[in-house]
Amino acid sequence: MLPAEPVGVVLFAHGSGSSRHSPRNVAVARTLHGSGLATVLVDLLSPAEDEVDARTAELRFDIGLLASRLAGIIDWLAVERPAGDVPIGLFGASTGAAGALVAAASRADRVGAVVSRGGRPDLAGAALAQVSTPTLLLVGGLDEEVITLNERALAQLGEVGELRVIPGATHLFEEPGTLEQVADQAAAWFTTRLR
Repeated sequence: MLPAEPVGVVLFAHGSGSSRHSPRNVAVARTLHGSGLATVLVDLLSPAEDEVDARTAELRFDIGLLASRLAGIIDWLAVERPAGDVPIGLFGASTGAAGALVAAASRADRVGAVVSRGGRPDLAGAALAQVSTPTLLLVGGLDEEVITLNERALAQLGEVGELRVIPGATHLFEEPGTLEQVADQAAAWFTTRLR
């Protein structure tokens, strides 16, 4: 989605068997679009890889693969500029958040902000300490295991990271109003940091 005069472009990194058709990410993209941000939702796996992953669930945890695909799209956005000469942000969900953080570490000159929704930033491993991009970690208040994993990742991110817990939300933010909170906080984070 491309607004008339975008203030930035946000690339979505799906994870855990999701795709560009994820209703949650499409809903967040609509809110970002309403805040003046262009959005890019792509599939990080080919159809053949999706078939393998549906059986084995192994490619969704191949953070290196996800990050390399994201880095390629970041490079394309920076060179081709389909949204104009605007800064780039990354929005990662689940394992896509780890891929987004690894890509942000490798493309620090091109990525201006990162948001993780119910993500697994811990899976970014050693790359977390190399992230210099402002990063917002959004986690559901009822998603206790993922809160713990995000707290550990936050310790490695240091000053560039911020963790916010959405009260009453589970992992998928299916409770009324919780996904809207994610979208609003993501929009504010991106519009502030990508200007």
